[in-house]
Amino acid sequence: MKFSKQMIVLLLSLAFIFISMYCSFEVKKIFWHLYTFTLLVGTAISILFGKFKDELPTWKYILFGIGFGTITYGIIRLGYMLLKFTDSSSIKTIRKFLETYGPNNIWHYLLLIFIIVVGEELFWRGYVQHALKQYVSPVIACIMTSLLFALAISLSGFIHGVICAFIISLIFGFLYEWKKSMPLVIVAHEVFVLLLFLILPFIHY
Repeated sequence: MKFSKQMIVLLLSLAFIFISMYCSFEVKKIFWHLYTFTLLVGTAISILFGKFKDELPTWKYILFGIGFGTITYGIIRLGYMLLKFTDSSSIKTIRKFLETYGPNNIWHYLLLIFIIVVGEELFWRGYVQHALKQYVSPVIACIMTSLLFALAISLSGFIHGVICAFIISLIFGFLYEWKKSMPLVIVAHEVFVLLLFLILPFIHY
C-alpha cells in the first residue's frame, strides 16, 4: 500500500473509532451516549472523505433491503440455535452482554435506528471499505473492513459478538459491492435490527 494523505486520514479515523469504542465499552453507564457520539463523528468523517453509491431505484433497494435483512437475521438466529445445542453455557454470556449493552428503552431504540445503524454503514461501508479499495481489490477490501469492524467489537471482550459482527459486516459489505447502493445496506441493517430486537426477538434478557 502506498503511504498517502488518504491513508493517514484513514489510519487516524480508525484510531479515533477504536479508542472511542474502547471507552464506550469500558464506561458501561454511558455506553449509549459514547457509542452514539462515536458514530456521529464516524458519519461526519464518511461525509467528508467517503463516497456513497446509490445505483438502485427506491423500490428495488427497499425490496432487496427487506430480503437481505431478513436473511441476515435468519443466519444469526440459526447460529444461536446451533449454539444452544453445542455450547449452552454461551447463552448466559450472550444474555449478560445484552443486559449490559443491549437496547432496553425507547431512547435506545431511537438512537439505534436513526443514528447508530446509519452511522455504522456510512463509516464502515461508505468510508473505510471505499478507502481500502484504493489499495486492494473490492473483495479484499470487504474482508478487511469486516475484520476491522470485528476487531473494534472485540474491545468489548465478547467473542460471540465479534463473530456475529464479522459475518454481518461481510454480508452487508459484499451486498454493497454487488448492488452498489448505500440505501440498500442501510435498509437491510435496519430490518435486521428490528427483527432481532423488536419484531421477532429470540434472545430474551
